[in-house]
Amino acid sequence: MTSQLRVYVPEHPLIKHWLGVARDRNTPSVLFKSAMTELGRWLTYEASRNWLPTEDIVLETPLAPCEATLINPEPPMAIVPILRAGLALLDGAQTLLPLASTYHLGLVRNEETLEATCYLNKLPETIDSNTRILILDPMLATGGSMIAALEALIERGANPELFRIISVVAAHPALQKINQYNPNLIIYTAMIDPDLNEQGYIVPGLGDAGDRAFGTL
Repeated sequence: MTSQLRVYVPEHPLIKHWLGVARDRNTPSVLFKSAMTELGRWLTYEASRNWLPTEDIVLETPLAPCEATLINPEPPMAIVPILRAGLALLDGAQTLLPLASTYHLGLVRNEETLEATCYLNKLPETIDSNTRILILDPMLATGGSMIAALEALIERGANPELFRIISVVAAHPALQKINQYNPNLIIYTAMIDPDLNEQGYIVPGLGDAGDRAFGTL
């Protein structure tokens, strides 16, 4: 059986609401950043279903012993925001995964070739193959930056079977490219948009997420 990239678009009303706020060109930078934080939170919530390791224990309530299921803190976990725009999702993700390490990865796209170049790599030299890794990139347009990030992680020992990718808007060209690279990956996104314009931006998309989040338009 041929593997196929799994892309989930959660139907949560809060995700839909904050996506609408983020898409609106009239949304001011401070509110746009809040929308991205909320999208990071709720998409992480959805992505962590059936992904976080748990352990069953018996604890004591004030009245009696009780069985409980808790998150197992032993397997390592990391969040990798792809700079700059991925930082806008980080606060929301960290509120749900406070014990996760954060590894910053800075990638910039050449606007002529659309290829990604790394300008900051804070990944550890060796990544434990048991590490669950949440990759944050608000816009999956051409897929070039995401594949560069995946290659950097895998090169240092990370296991792609334990990856979860979070984006706010993903375009068909990026999904096709990522599927060709590794069809076993799992992506959570608020919306799939059909097209890119001549500059490689998602249409209708939400514009330059980094500029809008940090007020550098």
